Amino acid sequence: MKAPVQIVLLTGGSSGIGAATARILSRSGMTVYAGSRRGTLPEGNQGPEDISRLIPVRLDVNDAETLKAAVERIVREQGRLDAVICNAGNGIAGAIEETDEQEARAQMETCFFGAVKTIQACLPVFRTQGHGRIITVSSVAALIPIPYQAFYSAVKSALLTLTEALSLEVKPFGIQCCSILPGDTKTGFTNARKYTEASQDKESPYYERMSASVGKMERDEQHGMAPEVMGRAILRQLKKRRMSVTVTPRIDYRLIGLLSHWLPDRLVLWIVGLLY
Repeated sequence: MKAPVQIVLLTGGSSGIGAATARILSRSGMTVYAGSRRGTLPEGNQGPEDISRLIPVRLDVNDAETLKAAVERIVREQGRLDAVICNAGNGIAGAIEETDEQEARAQMETCFFGAVKTIQACLPVFRTQGHGRIITVSSVAALIPIPYQAFYSAVKSALLTLTEALSLEVKPFGIQCCSILPGDTKTGFTNARKYTEASQDKESPYYERMSASVGKMERDEQHGMAPEVMGRAILRQLKKRRMSVTVTPRIDYRLIGLLSHWLPDRLVLWIVGLLY
């Protein structure tokens, strides 16, 4: 690491994992530009000491121009940008058969292409500097397919693979990449999850099983880990001389990831079917 990480751009910074991460990084001494569509301070700030290094910035990861403007502002004000955390995302639930193309695309646009646009806006700065760090927030769902949230699993898997491939492409420029894989986390993401239009029809052949499956997932989320666990994991990576390519906080979720590789696919899917 040529220089300690001091200046950070974070997307999806207004709530949940993003807000917790923004607070933790700023309290560690980093200056964090917390991006969101509203451009407001992250939720949960307790006083002036929390926001001395926390700068809200309005941006939309689906709009490349707002991302470009945010990066230009940071470089103009700080003279550098050390790291970007691609955290913005959304969730959609429903059977694959009952998800129309536009609903699926909305999931892909924010979670995947939003991250791509964010990374592309930062890479020229990182290459010119000869250093930079890219962290993407994927999910354990990238490793374990979740029924009735298949598009969420698919997009997080795509983001994980993209990050791994990117790490090879940008290594010669002194740029490091890491993907964080949260498990069940208690945030407002649960209440913000959208259902496909067709999935809400009680006459649907999938309705009962879909409702039970997603309901189980939502209960697990609301009893899940605090978002600060993810924020501390991200901070540890930014402070390391060399980041890990993938990080799964908490030993139980790391074990789930390992088992998904070791066990036969048929057995993994059987276990997931029992759970959801």
